[in-house]
Amino acid sequence: MDVRLSPEQQALRDSAIQIVGRLGPDAVGQLDDLERADKLEAAVSASGWRELREARADGTPLASAVEVAIVAEELGRGLADTAFLGPILAAEIRRLARASPAVSPETVALSLPMSELAVADHGLAREGALAVDARGATSALLLTNTPDGKVLAQVSLSSEIRTDLTRPAAVVGPASAVVPVGQPSGPLTGEELSRWTAMGLALTSADLVGTMRGAIDLTVDYAASRRQYGQPIGSFQAVQHLLADAFVVMEGSRSIARHAAWSVDALPADAALAAAAVAKAYCARAARAVCETSIQVHGGTGNTWDCLAHVFLRRALLSSEVLGGAGASLERVLAYHGIGDSHGLR
Repeated sequence: MDVRLSPEQQALRDSAIQIVGRLGPDAVGQLDDLERADKLEAAVSASGWRELREARADGTPLASAVEVAIVAEELGRGLADTAFLGPILAAEIRRLARASPAVSPETVALSLPMSELAVADHGLAREGALAVDARGATSALLLTNTPDGKVLAQVSLSSEIRTDLTRPAAVVGPASAVVPVGQPSGPLTGEELSRWTAMGLALTSADLVGTMRGAIDLTVDYAASRRQYGQPIGSFQAVQHLLADAFVVMEGSRSIARHAAWSVDALPADAALAAAAVAKAYCARAARAVCETSIQVHGGTGNTWDCLAHVFLRRALLSSEVLGGAGASLERVLAYHGIGDSHGLR
């Protein structure tokens, strides 16, 4: 694996930095600025980033998972309040299912506690499904059981909920009607679902890395400007140690997340899933620690509407749970290596 970015990948990263820097929120109050949000949505839509995993004529994706992770990281760093995770995962499952591209904005529905793609029975969604990153989406993809196996299906969405202030979700009601999506090649295989899950874990890991970067940048700027006893608090050794530790775990997360993104297209499905699960377990724990450190350094203001520190934490907590947090991810790693349950003690 060559960890260096190609010139094309660097250009992609620079364009994401430019758009997020120009149109992303700089304060909590700007999250309610509809004009700014509409401009960000238009810029992301025009960029074509949401179509990066759509299929070519031969069924391969337009771009690698590394390119997708580059964009996801920068959107997380800038708290971009526009849909990306949901549309990318929807495009990926459509490609794997050999279904035609979506004709309207959509996302994916996960069964609570959000560790896997939701499954419907008898044409109705099961209770407890949640559509993630649902801003602007009119429907969500999930699986439905058939005599031949699990096939891709669609369910409509209604009201939104906002735990993560930058990415609303939508509850899928247990009585919501499910409509199958055309699949000329039959149901999804276990390998295809593993590949899709690996993509989701790699993508959320990249978002967590970006969220950590943004939280650290915000906190370093605050520590340089906030003064106590006549000195910037960033000059105090205790604060320096907190920020240094946060930076170290962020850099470790960046390395393992980049490897997870590479593995999605480069390794067999089970190995890719294990690599992505390792990354998710590491990044989920690291992101919570980093974002809580950010709030700690900010002091009381870190939990107020005058500061973005708690918005980074909210985003990190949601990304950590999408397709499974540290616990679920470690379960996948143990299963891949044949450890635990009937294979022996852990």
